[in-house]
Amino acid sequence: TLHIMAAVQLRNATPGRIYFDAKKAAGKTSMEAMRALKRRLSNVVYRRMVHDQQTRQAAGPGGHSGTTRQSSVTDLPPDIGSSDKPQPGPTTTQPNPHFPAAS
Repeated sequence: TLHIMAAVQLRNATPGRIYFDAKKAAGKTSMEAMRALKRRLSNVVYRRMVHDQQTRQAAGPGGHSGTTRQSSVTDLPPDIGSSDKPQPGPTTTQPNPHFPAAS
């Protein structure tokens, strides 16, 4: 991954390209300058990982800062099963005259 990062940095006018060119101008070979650039990129990645870890540790439950384990909801809504729902009207036990009874 660091190699790909370094190669992309060299394709464009980036701070990585400026760093690489400075190393070459200081007498380093291309491979030495590339190694130095990868080392610099690894330092950036490491600092980012440490920062992210510190941010996660400072965050509350669920990974978000400012959260608590106490819920602000007083109670959950009641669970209404299908048998608890009101029917549209009274049911009839009389057979429907439009449909013949099944034998």
